[in-house]
Amino acid sequence: MYAPPAAAAIEPSSKTKTMALLLCLFAGPTGAHRFYVGKIGSGIGQMLTFGGCGIWSLVDLIMILTNKFTDGQGRALRS
Repeated sequence: MYAPPAAAAIEPSSKTKTMALLLCLFAGPTGAHRFYVGKIGSGIGQMLTFGGCGIWSLVDLIMILTNKFTDGQGRALRS
């Protein structure tokens, strides 16, 4: 029978939550935090729409604060 890998076996991202939070706070509408974590496509989208008029950046800020924001490979950010 197949058993999925344990969540503890998944290595966390090399990117930190603190840096993503600072980038989102000070340069959120430019998508800098998304470029930092490796989400290049959505970073370009955020840059072109100025963070979805700020709404997209606000959602990302909340996601970072609640530990729901992941890197480009879907791994959790380090604290």
